[in-house]
Amino acid sequence: MEEKHIWNKVNQWEEELEIIKTILDKTELIETKKWVGIIYTYNNKNIIGIGGFKSYFGVWFMNGVFLKDKAKVLIAATDTTKALRQWRFDSKLEINEKLLLNYVKEAIENEINGLSHKPEKKEVILSDFFNNELKNDEHLATAFNKFTPFKQKEFLEYIDTAKQEKTKISRLEKIKPMIMQKIGLNDKYR
Repeated sequence: MEEKHIWNKVNQWEEELEIIKTILDKTELIETKKWVGIIYTYNNKNIIGIGGFKSYFGVWFMNGVFLKDKAKVLIAATDTTKALRQWRFDSKLEINEKLLLNYVKEAIENEINGLSHKPEKKEVILSDFFNNELKNDEHLATAFNKFTPFKQKEFLEYIDTAKQEKTKISRLEKIKPMIMQKIGLNDKYR
């Protein structure tokens, strides 16, 4: 049996994370393990995560976009981050218990009040070529619709990136059996 990879960046921040855990233990949040990390929940909803990384350790608020952030300590992890906000630390001396508890309390209140970011569901756009094929083959359409939008998109892009009609036809013939057998286009790579 293959051994699961364990995130080991935490070890250099053990003491600092224990300080944060001690602070979070003063709240009504429940500590859990998810995604090989430490996540704190309220009524089974993810509120906060903590962890150590190469150059910092931190607290991330799952719906941090709704926090007032009066102290201006929160950052978006990436340009595409919608709701998650991080509070990064370089040293245990930077941890302000009272301020952290205020942010945590606000995060819990936001959850109680139903403030949470809901990811947008993207609709699959069918190409005319593939749409015609689905209209003509009810079994193919039924099988195709059982795939997740992500896997549907993979099939559509595979066909639509072909420039010539004959290439689209040969690609369609290749993926038809896969669709009928419930095999995603890139399943063998996952």
